[in-house]
Amino acid sequence: MESLRPYLLSLVLLIATAVLLMGFFSKNKFVVEGRTVLLTGGSQGMGRGLAKLFAQKGANVVIVARDVKKLEAAVEYIQSSAKSPQTQRFHFISADLTSSSENERIVKEVTEWNNGNPPDIVWANAGYSKPQLFLDASIESMRNQMETNFWAATYLAHTTLRTWLTPSASSPKDGSAVPTKEPLPRHFIMTSSVAALCGIAGYAPYSPGKAALRSLADTLRSEVQLYNGSRHYLSSSSVSPPPVKIHIVLPGTITSPGYVEENKTKHPVTHVLEEGDLVQTEDEVAAAAFKGLEAGNYMITTQFLGHAMRVGMLGGSPRGGVFGIRDLLFGWVIGVAWLFISPDMERKVWRWGRKNGVQSGAVKTYSK
Repeated sequence: MESLRPYLLSLVLLIATAVLLMGFFSKNKFVVEGRTVLLTGGSQGMGRGLAKLFAQKGANVVIVARDVKKLEAAVEYIQSSAKSPQTQRFHFISADLTSSSENERIVKEVTEWNNGNPPDIVWANAGYSKPQLFLDASIESMRNQMETNFWAATYLAHTTLRTWLTPSASSPKDGSAVPTKEPLPRHFIMTSSVAALCGIAGYAPYSPGKAALRSLADTLRSEVQLYNGSRHYLSSSSVSPPPVKIHIVLPGTITSPGYVEENKTKHPVTHVLEEGDLVQTEDEVAAAAFKGLEAGNYMITTQFLGHAMRVGMLGGSPRGGVFGIRDLLFGWVIGVAWLFISPDMERKVWRWGRKNGVQSGAVKTYSK
């Protein structure tokens, strides 16, 4: 028994450490009550679901889209879910997000509306998909989808991070300002798609923009650590500016007006590849995204298939779970599964083509 004492002591310490870690990781890392949120693409679909959830959790919300009538209806819908209707504030801005100057205007207008303070949380959620075979899609269609799905988020990230992180001319350079209280972090979030994680026939005009967002998020997550590490240089007050966190959310299929539009141009073989995929409502995907954010996750998927695709494509992105062990183990399983899934997907496309031909406006090839 005496010889086992060191091992028992080690086991007790290990369990105590695990309990502490579980308590640490269960803490809400995405506090929104009383904070101001800027959300693009907020008039319908996932964006409307997110705005509603922000309202339910006590945030002040500004939504951005193009259509004023949809924005007015969405604000009324969101306000009805407010946790504290007497104190929460809501606003909308009509803008073309594919313009860099419009994104600058949006952030400036929200800052003025928020009593001179920039928004605490900015979510680049605007996007759309017009799925087609690559040869059927026009260059204009592919460029437009890249503009909305990648560049709109990039413009918003650029102006937001400059607003949050650029030091003023009067900031001290000697590091003498010492923080007295750690402020809540600011969050910049981008909505990508599981289509960024796996090549699927029929999504060539859409997937590249969403994949580029994933790469941008990885890069920004690395770069903001430079600013987070030197925050005490960025303010002349005794309190450092808030740290900045980057997140990316990759949902799957969502029931929405956008989904209805997608299906108007989607090739039949794309439907075959998506058979059996889980379809989420705007409220379900919003709740799943919040769950990941509140857990402090960086890359967030919203259903099991998305989780599997994410761990299979992490590369240099951070892994989730305590010390990343959960995703590491899951990734091993999915790595084996892809030995069977990938060839099966390719066979489905090949067999569909052999049976039905291409059925493409660009290439008329049919089997006999």
